Amino acid sequence: MVNDTTPAKLEIQNLNISYGGQTAISGVNLSIREHEIFGIIGPANAGKTSFLKAINRMDMFDSNMRVEGDILFNGKNVREWRNIYALRSRIGVVFPLPVGLPMSVYDNVALSARLRGIKEKAELDLIVERCLTRAALWDEVKDRLDTLGSLLSGGQQQRLTIARALSQEPELLMLDEFSIAVDPVTTMRIEDVLKELKSEMTIILVTNLVQQARRLADRTAFFLDGECVEIAQTEALFTGQTSDQRTQDYVEGRFG
Repeated sequence: MVNDTTPAKLEIQNLNISYGGQTAISGVNLSIREHEIFGIIGPANAGKTSFLKAINRMDMFDSNMRVEGDILFNGKNVREWRNIYALRSRIGVVFPLPVGLPMSVYDNVALSARLRGIKEKAELDLIVERCLTRAALWDEVKDRLDTLGSLLSGGQQQRLTIARALSQEPELLMLDEFSIAVDPVTTMRIEDVLKELKSEMTIILVTNLVQQARRLADRTAFFLDGECVEIAQTEALFTGQTSDQRTQDYVEGRFG
């Protein structure tokens, strides 16, 4: 069980993010513990996606994005990692719009294992089946693994992206609005998988569905206008035990 003595997997210290002259994140400090699902809720333009991008060093692809402050993953600043690909193999991320690689469903999932040196087809087959099963996609694609991933439906491509992230065997998995392109039944199946996965990894769940955070997250942070307004045990946040009226107004649907 995650509690106050559980070691931190990720520590954020005085994080500031801006794009050109526009502030996206200001003065965020928080700690995310090992083997917890950490929820992040808040309205559009609260800074939630920018927060994930900074953790995964995606600012290197955006010359307008400036990141200041410390992001410590297992105690080491992510900006000090020389091998950015090694970092991203340990920090997986799934964004709202799926991006399938231009290859088959099988190869999308097997790619990471192959890059790690795994060549035996039997072992690759097991990895592909396990990851697709966890992403609630195996039953739908097991008979067409040679199909291009880009030919799947939007919801299936989203789940393929989740399976590909899981194939990296990350220590930290970040999900940004994963259920946008997924039907409610499949969303619930993936939620069940996430509950199981937290025994193996830490999960950051950004969601615009506040009840999804309530169902899944151990603790939840409320972001608003680039500020982390408060962090609390999730059930406390949803039962009126908040330290800021803005949080209660948001979870009760008064704005957002």
